[in-house]
Amino acid sequence: MMNRTLKSTISMVAIAAMSIGALAACGSSTSGDDAKGKVYYLNFKPEAADQWTALAKEYTKETGTEVKVQTAASNTYEQTLKSEIAKTEAPTLFQVNGPVGYQNWKRYTADLSGTDVYKELTNQDVALKDGDKVVGVPYVMETYGIIYNKDILNKYFALDGAKAKSVDEIDNFDTLKAVADDMQARKDELGIKGAFTSAGFDSSSDWRFKTHLANLPLYYEFQKDKVTEQPATIKGTYLPNYKKIFDLYITDSTTDRTQLSAKTGDDANSEFALGEAAFYQNGTWAWTDLEKAGMKAESVGMMPIYIGVKGEENQGLATGSENYWCINDKASDADKKATEDFLKWVITSDIGKKALSEDMGFTTPFKTFDDVKFDNPLTEAAVEDQKSGKTQVSWNFTMMPSEEWKNKLGQALLEYAQGTGDWNAVKTAFVDGWASEYSATH
Repeated sequence: MMNRTLKSTISMVAIAAMSIGALAACGSSTSGDDAKGKVYYLNFKPEAADQWTALAKEYTKETGTEVKVQTAASNTYEQTLKSEIAKTEAPTLFQVNGPVGYQNWKRYTADLSGTDVYKELTNQDVALKDGDKVVGVPYVMETYGIIYNKDILNKYFALDGAKAKSVDEIDNFDTLKAVADDMQARKDELGIKGAFTSAGFDSSSDWRFKTHLANLPLYYEFQKDKVTEQPATIKGTYLPNYKKIFDLYITDSTTDRTQLSAKTGDDANSEFALGEAAFYQNGTWAWTDLEKAGMKAESVGMMPIYIGVKGEENQGLATGSENYWCINDKASDADKKATEDFLKWVITSDIGKKALSEDMGFTTPFKTFDDVKFDNPLTEAAVEDQKSGKTQVSWNFTMMPSEEWKNKLGQALLEYAQGTGDWNAVKTAFVDGWASEYSATH
């Protein structure tokens, strides 16, 4: 699934280093005497550890190339990479989470512009670049927006005086608000508890608002000001828009705003799956839990998060990655070539494609996966959106200066929702908090 440090935290035990093939003894040279080269992948995702191990074993069997996979325990990737990269047998393949993570490892990233894994990207704009240098290639794309229950919406569209007659008409904030307000007013008629699921501020849910929703005002500000690197300060230009959508979430809701501190991600999932709400902000990764709770694929769709910005009718879903492959530039030429070949095989061979799309459940950004069918209706919605010609909202929360910034923003949002704080405190946490956290981390 996605990088869960931003989402529900996975508590997983450390997974010991897993070696495939007859590995050379630790400490032996990787200087490239072995013309064949070998691969050492430091994997970021504990939930995909077994699948990567099996894939590496298969590649070794097919090609004779040694592939070692080690998986860092949940929330320990950076420190594991620091210790591993210093070793003689350092990873040839590692990951960064985006522009901020890249800054720590820029001395180690090879230029991937000539590699097949870069050339096979459906949209090369999603690669991580430093000037003309391609420093990282995403292998998982994830998408979020407002998930909606088609059955409830169709029931609403059939009502006399409905504010829209089809979901296609909901392509801007004003229409979304008119529909949600009307659904809230007619909730008994529709058999729902509210238009939106609870905007819970328990740690299993609050990332949806302090990180994912906060991405929208950042996206528009960075786009307007042509910001491409983590800025030392931000203006908060689109905070009034952030307030509009957040107000909608907490007003047209299944839950009284004073009760939000204790509401969990499971609560929101359950409310949506039981048909108690029509709208639920979340992403492609949510389908597994919704399906477990009894939802049918044909009942679920996903629309962009509209916040009232001019031209948003042409806005798509929020699509991005926190999982970029990087090749260690300090590895021998033979090991770099072996790593490039391994990645090419992973994204072009039937075995590799099945492992990524089915066994690991990833939505991948490569042309070689165009024939892959997904069991996930939210992924299907994401793929359709990417082909629609609309402009996807990029993931700018990878530039947020720290977890502390998010936590203080989340606290201010909760206090505002409960009525114990005002919106100025949200603005302070957003703008002033960014400057102070940037300063503290630099």
